[in-house]
Amino acid sequence: MLPLNSFDEWSPLKEVVVGSALNYASHERELSFDLFFHDNLVRSEWYYPRLSVAGDSEKEGTRGAADRLAIKQRYVDELNEDIEGIVKTLESLSVTVHRPLDVDQATARVQTPAWSASVVPPLNIRDNTLILGDEIIETPPMIRSRYFETQFLTPVFTEYFRRGARWTVMPRPLMTDASFDRSYANASAGGPTEPIADPQPSPYDVGFEMMFDGAQCLRLGRDIVVNVSNDNHAMACDWLERHVEGRFRIHRVYRLSDSHIDSMVLALRPGTLLVRSAEVAEQLPEPLRTWDLIIPPAPESNDFPQYDDDDIVLTSLFIDLNVLSVSPDTVLVNEACPELIRTLERHRFTVVPVRHRHRRLFGGGFHCFTLDTVRDGGVEDYLG
Repeated sequence: MLPLNSFDEWSPLKEVVVGSALNYASHERELSFDLFFHDNLVRSEWYYPRLSVAGDSEKEGTRGAADRLAIKQRYVDELNEDIEGIVKTLESLSVTVHRPLDVDQATARVQTPAWSASVVPPLNIRDNTLILGDEIIETPPMIRSRYFETQFLTPVFTEYFRRGARWTVMPRPLMTDASFDRSYANASAGGPTEPIADPQPSPYDVGFEMMFDGAQCLRLGRDIVVNVSNDNHAMACDWLERHVEGRFRIHRVYRLSDSHIDSMVLALRPGTLLVRSAEVAEQLPEPLRTWDLIIPPAPESNDFPQYDDDDIVLTSLFIDLNVLSVSPDTVLVNEACPELIRTLERHRFTVVPVRHRHRRLFGGGFHCFTLDTVRDGGVEDYLG
């Protein structure tokens, strides 16, 4: 294992963590889940009524608990096959792959003084960790089910710490209903088909809190572009800006998406961006608007598996823009995207096709499933 070193999204990749989906069993529809996936729960092709939390749960004294929506085992099995394919592909490209701890089958729920939630495996590990150079920053989660997700990465982080890495944990939110700024959800065109209920009071209410994902950041050497869509993000960005002052420059963009930036725009190499649309590019910091833009053809619904009415879809059709760069000229792309592959090849990229079938059911692409810990690049100044 090499010392931690990752400043950007494209420099030659040496070491990476690939997530785990073992014992992924269900989704839990509750306030934090609905807010996080707000844009896609209604913009997908199916109708998902919000689950009632009244009735039996209140009789049992567990007000605020939510039912769990089981995921068909064949989807989980195929997801695990595809993840192993990602691992083998990266290893064939001379990348060292690390893995998190798996969720034990007996671990069904976690609990804090304020709430309890089901457990989600450490699959989309890009989200709750931000690597900035030689520092691991665990970010404050936005979904209760993922509150302890970075614990599954402890063995990996410990080894990097022993090799000199800094290791920081941002303030952890209490995550009561009142902690969430719902302004984006209330203002946007997406969202659950039934209104998100008023927050329930809790003795642990402290008002809005920091909530933020590493996937809201585009890393460009000395510069970090951060998507801010609500007060939770803004507080966390304030913390990050103070924490990295003198080492990195923070550039805020506002409401580029509900949260994550990496299916909207990715930097494939210095001077080249993969962008969802020209409208997205117009919202980026001015220096980035001069970079070459690759805007692939819009995906179509028939590019994806067709699911049953009770299968909950968590991403937009643009999830396959979530590619992973192995070097400035080599990119891992879903093999189900021939138009995206041809577009990148026309721009002189070497494309490595990899299978990933159920990305819309599990909320992530290759960039989401991976956390690059060692790249050759340094703290370069790409924006001037």
